[in-house]
Amino acid sequence: MSVENFNYEVAFSRNLGWVTETEQAILRAKRIAIAGLGGVGGSHLLTLTRLGIGHFNIADLDIFEQENFNRQAGASIRHVGREKIEVLAELALDINPQLDLVKFPSGVSTDNLDSFLEGVDLYVDALDFFAVEIRQAVFAACAEKGIPAITAAPLGMGVAFLAFLPGQMSFEEYFRLAGQTEDEQLLRFLLGLSPAMLQAKYLVDDTRLDLNAHKGPSTAMACELCAGMAGTHALKILLNRGEVPAAPRGLHFDAYRNKMAKTWRPMGNDNPLQRMGLKIIRKRFSEKLAMAPVKTEVLPASAVERILDYARWAPSGDNTQPWQFEIRSDEHFVIYTRDTRDWCVYDLDGRASQTSVGALLENIAIAARSEGLDASFSLDDPSADAEPLIDVYLATREQPAEQSSLLPYIKARSVQRLPLATRALMAKHKLALEAAVGPGYRLIWIEGRQQKWQMARLLLRAAKIRLTIPEVYEVHKRIIHWGVQFSTDRIPDQALGADALTLKMMKWALQSWSRVKMLNRYFAGTLMPRIQLDLIPALRCGAHFMIVADVPRDKCSDYLAGGRATQRFWLTATQLGLQLQPEMTPLIFSTYSRKGRRFTDCPEKLAEADLLRGELDALSGGEVDAVFMGRLGFGASASSRSLRKSLQQLEQ
Repeated sequence: MSVENFNYEVAFSRNLGWVTETEQAILRAKRIAIAGLGGVGGSHLLTLTRLGIGHFNIADLDIFEQENFNRQAGASIRHVGREKIEVLAELALDINPQLDLVKFPSGVSTDNLDSFLEGVDLYVDALDFFAVEIRQAVFAACAEKGIPAITAAPLGMGVAFLAFLPGQMSFEEYFRLAGQTEDEQLLRFLLGLSPAMLQAKYLVDDTRLDLNAHKGPSTAMACELCAGMAGTHALKILLNRGEVPAAPRGLHFDAYRNKMAKTWRPMGNDNPLQRMGLKIIRKRFSEKLAMAPVKTEVLPASAVERILDYARWAPSGDNTQPWQFEIRSDEHFVIYTRDTRDWCVYDLDGRASQTSVGALLENIAIAARSEGLDASFSLDDPSADAEPLIDVYLATREQPAEQSSLLPYIKARSVQRLPLATRALMAKHKLALEAAVGPGYRLIWIEGRQQKWQMARLLLRAAKIRLTIPEVYEVHKRIIHWGVQFSTDRIPDQALGADALTLKMMKWALQSWSRVKMLNRYFAGTLMPRIQLDLIPALRCGAHFMIVADVPRDKCSDYLAGGRATQRFWLTATQLGLQLQPEMTPLIFSTYSRKGRRFTDCPEKLAEADLLRGELDALSGGEVDAVFMGRLGFGASASSRSLRKSLQQLEQ
């Protein structure tokens, strides 16, 4: 279609019905100013152009880069390096070639502010969140000139909307930014935009919010919601129809949480509720601002580095990561392992660590295939159990490179210790998991109400041992990372599955063994942890399982192979949308009992381990060599989890 054949009335005829022909003609005559054509500004321009607005003043001084791809209208391969204002102008003119576009390619500033707002009927704010000073100037000029001004902020997966209308509360009267430091202004702007803070509950990684570098996470959904919210209220303002909530009233819609909040803050940020909220976020963000910038990991450049970058995400007991790597060539690297038998009561024979190393090997094999390589493994001393050294050789595959369907789940796999849905697993899920473990292994399923109660009793007995012996106390004291959502070398307390009160009690008790003994003796100190961490999860799941070896294992290579089978099972469960929690304590204590291993100096706890072994054998249908135990079920992914040390930290 040629520009000469463009017909405004036809192009925007589908607006009619929601607006009249007369109103459409009025919209065509209106001029809107948009400052900023990034995250929301480009979407504003294109949405308002499709509404039929005929005149725009647009300002932006930036160019498109790859980091804009996730959210910005106009960001694409062919536009990288081009000025945003030119790209968006072209896109808008492709929609309406009759547009009157006045461009300000140097951005908006106090020097061109009068020109930018000349003849404008509405200002739509799309400046960067951190552009505090110029935003204040633009809104102040709009108030002085009697121009309605609106802002729609992309927050999480929602939009917070404010309107500043002539003769009503001004931007400064609402936000109270004058005379404040830049950091304080940013906090006031954030809380003023979003008094309800609907987005705060589902930010999964707050390390991505870098206030020092003026960067934060964003989504395309929020930007498009902003365009819809701003476009709707632009229509109402320009046509003088429908209610427009003006400051101190605002709107916050969050699509992720399915919530709509209508906010009202008389006196703006001087409102007592706002002042209280500012104290809370001031404390939180002052800690963020004081933090050193997050170090960006060096991206792996070679195939062997990319393979190891996946390998390091293997599971390990208490996130101990008992391995280091030495790259000797593009085809050969060495894994140096170290078990935790010298300090961890769960790993007295090094078998738990060897199982983890097996999971590491499976990650290597999967990642190597995606690089068109086959990985082979050689134990330096097959008879050695302590600290096995493993040579890994990479060879070109006869078949072309293929990405395993499990590869994307290596980094997604995690532990979910919270209650899960009780919905039973379907036959297709069980078949896939049974196939995943491979030859030499089978699954025992523990499901149904009666068996879940048996499992709950088993876990409670194991927990009674776990929480009342000094050998385990020393481990827990060492491996829990308090007050964090993520940890690269321990288990975050927020991932333990206990409520805030129980966590506080645990943190206080773990300061000394005498405190633990006092709580256990006089205050039933194990009661709440056992209920929250063992009883409820045991009942709230789809099923429990055991991975069983057909032939009893007796050497290091057997445990490495069992770890590989376990990792295939876990990755397949993740692929199927299932959450998993290991339940290894009954298995470990039962194994010690069977071997006559004195894992504690408490005789009564050794006797309890003997009872535990009997109950486990009854549940499994007889004495078996169980490689791994856990529970599965449908549920949300863990919001707090253990991460991993960087590849640079793990290299020799």
